[in-house]
Amino acid sequence: MSDRPCKTWWGTALVGLLGGYLASQIGWPLPWMVGSLLATILVRCLSPWQLTQIPGGRKCGQWIIGIGIGLHFSPQVLEQVISHFSLIFCGALLTSLSAVVGVWLLRRTGEDRATAFFSSMPGGASEMINLGARNGAVLSRVAAGQSLRVLVVVLSVPAAFQYLLGTSAPVLHAANVDWRWLTLLFPAGALLAWVWQRLRQPNPWLFGPLLVSAAASTSWDLHIGLPDGGSQIGQWLIGSSLGCHFNRQFFRHAPSFMGRSLFGTLLTILIAALAALGLSALTQLDLRSLTLGMMPGGIAEMSLTAETLQLSVPLVTAMQVIRLLFVLFLAEPLFRYWNRQPEQS
Repeated sequence: MSDRPCKTWWGTALVGLLGGYLASQIGWPLPWMVGSLLATILVRCLSPWQLTQIPGGRKCGQWIIGIGIGLHFSPQVLEQVISHFSLIFCGALLTSLSAVVGVWLLRRTGEDRATAFFSSMPGGASEMINLGARNGAVLSRVAAGQSLRVLVVVLSVPAAFQYLLGTSAPVLHAANVDWRWLTLLFPAGALLAWVWQRLRQPNPWLFGPLLVSAAASTSWDLHIGLPDGGSQIGQWLIGSSLGCHFNRQFFRHAPSFMGRSLFGTLLTILIAALAALGLSALTQLDLRSLTLGMMPGGIAEMSLTAETLQLSVPLVTAMQVIRLLFVLFLAEPLFRYWNRQPEQS
């Protein structure tokens, strides 16, 4: 029986909504993202119905979430982030360097240097695929390694945090909703995202809106938030889109490669948690926020987890952004330096 692609996107939207609703009813962390993600994956893996991405869904979801994340910034929290910049810098560097574990594991399975390296770097999937293409990596494996890393982090880290912190439901949007500001911020965020995309900069539909709303929130000390349901819509769009990257062939592909990628991701998560514990012992910063900031996941996913658990969203976001910048700007020069070294016999 061959898989049949679904020619319309409405099926993905409905499956994602159903998964998000069910996850919210059972108290799953980040329910509208994790629920829609799992529901889409299950349909694509257990049926011949190959759901396709909602057109522009991931971009729209990132646009909404980017605005929401930026609204958590204020002059006071920005001052705190700046005052601890050296700590944030060290934490992001440690997270980036922990990817060496994954590289070593993949090299043990006989993967070439480029494929092992760019599959393991905790950067954006599309950016790592582009860098891998320039350096001779096997792109299907780079895409698989990056997708698996995001999947593991999204499914495990929020659930672990909710288990450790309890299941009481926090108030997600204590701030007021000011529609005058939101009607300015959303178009401005979309404009900057479009410009960022035209300049071929990473993650434009998250970074553009985030920069606009963070700048406005800090400059005018807004203390506003998204309306009820806004964050959930963004989660649903992102989760449904992520789920469309997985099917039966994905999980059957190169079992040894996938197994070592999974093990490497879990070790990286453990290293990040231990490093956060050490850094927290040296400072007065919250261990939970530091741990989320050092996780090798996406900025949107980890920031949303921090928001859900009422942790320091700006601190988590700052650490995730700096880590991403480390990987984007240092990954290729480091790989080329390593690649000039002779193979160890």
